[in-house]
Amino acid sequence: MSAPFALLTESLIRHRGVLGAMVVGLDDGIIVESTLQIGVNGDAFAALAASLYRKARRSAAAAGFGATSFLELTAEQGRVCTAGGQDLVLVVVCESRVNVGLLRVELLRAAERLP
Repeated sequence: MSAPFALLTESLIRHRGVLGAMVVGLDDGIIVESTLQIGVNGDAFAALAASLYRKARRSAAAAGFGATSFLELTAEQGRVCTAGGQDLVLVVVCESRVNVGLLRVELLRAAERLP
């Protein structure tokens, strides 16, 4: 029997340039499910991404923009992309060369299945 979100993380990590995919608790940043390549510090990325996503949700709400659906952090050496539900957030750690458009579509589709 597989974990409840294993299919989500496994489908996301198949994209070229994706180094890790996780389902993370929005409030605490704790990993619920993950599929990571060797060398990816899942705990650090999970905590960072959950915190950023929470702050983005609060900022969007305060600005009157409505719900946050997708958040991307771009840096010199890679990207962190997130999409969330009410209690959980999908986190994908990627190389810079990842096809963000395709990944965004997949993340938003997968996030619809989160509680």
